[in-house]
Amino acid sequence: MKTIVSIALTWLIALQALSQTGVSIQKYGVLPQNTAAENTRNLQRAIDAMSPSGGALYVEPVKGGYPMDGGLVLRRNVSLIGEHGPVGRGTTVGNGDNRPTGSLFVIRDTTHVFITVESATQINGIQFFYPDQTWQNPDAVIAYPATIRLSDDEDVQGVTLRNLTFFGEYFAMDFRATPPRYCEQILIEHCYGYPLGGRFVAINHCSDIPRLLHCHVNPANMRLMGRKFDIAVIDHVVAQQKYTYWLDYTDNAQLMDLFTFGNYGGVYLGRETYGQLTNFNFDCVQIGIYKDGSNQKNRNWQIAQGSIIANTGGRAEDVHPIVITGEGHTSLTNVEAFSGGNPVVTDFGGSYDFLVTLGNGHATVMLTGCRMQGYTADSPLSLRNPNAKVRAVGCVDKNGNFFDL
Repeated sequence: MKTIVSIALTWLIALQALSQTGVSIQKYGVLPQNTAAENTRNLQRAIDAMSPSGGALYVEPVKGGYPMDGGLVLRRNVSLIGEHGPVGRGTTVGNGDNRPTGSLFVIRDTTHVFITVESATQINGIQFFYPDQTWQNPDAVIAYPATIRLSDDEDVQGVTLRNLTFFGEYFAMDFRATPPRYCEQILIEHCYGYPLGGRFVAINHCSDIPRLLHCHVNPANMRLMGRKFDIAVIDHVVAQQKYTYWLDYTDNAQLMDLFTFGNYGGVYLGRETYGQLTNFNFDCVQIGIYKDGSNQKNRNWQIAQGSIIANTGGRAEDVHPIVITGEGHTSLTNVEAFSGGNPVVTDFGGSYDFLVTLGNGHATVMLTGCRMQGYTADSPLSLRNPNAKVRAVGCVDKNGNFFDL
């Protein structure tokens, strides 16, 4: 009797594990010894077969990962599930073999987006590796298409991207819908990488609350693999003049716990956006936050609890932790800049100012409790927009004096 119960429990545990992780992609002929083309064909067949009923495909960990071409389409109702949280310094086979390993796609295709996602899909716990990408020579950077992109064939709604790590990507996640297409309910969280094209996430025409949470962009993300980006490559990324996180035409966007290092810009908040940005660190950038706005009604951002180190880029006078242009309101609470030098990038040792207003739109800006340090101008605020109204209360300037305006 005990033996029967034991066998039953074993089968129950096995079935529970299967239901949690899905069906192994190896069952469909996705194998580490296959060619990249074979694996892509076989994985697409598995996705297509699972779409009508819904389900999860398990990216079973293997030594060195699965070679893949691009052009995959993640059909409706299908999830790709791996074993990893974000692995911020990389994974390695070990014993002198510095290749990443585990639930890993090794992408060899330079022409196609790796995977296009439709509605009601999920990618979770997977690594993406571009082994042919340079980490030492800026002239050899490969401009790969985006790793993950939304479908152009339908309105894309309900996509979850979680616990993903990108190695050697040029553009990680592209959710820029083109009208009349739009996207909704896009959730991106706990994703790590360092895009050599400058853009990690871009979201456009997302009409129902995109959420971008807990993401970390850092050139040290392949440290355990022995790949350390050269300063010339990091300078090359900065020179692309792109923002790590880019948004436009988004309703009530929620941005929380975002980090970037060694890029031109931290976050771009376009003319047709509004929302909240909290708990962030934009390090070694030329522009930390760029906020635009097309009207005074609802092109408003509440920005709080963050730090910006703006110290690199084209010209010293163009280095600004915060840029405000257009119309609408910006509230900045407990945001600080402590700009200074860093040997990892070519830098100016600090920023020109703390905040600059540009253009001639009717913008309002309120700063509360901001610590403004590391700028070279006489004033932390460069008020170049004659129609902007700026108020500062309880802030502190570079000399340690309270600054109110």
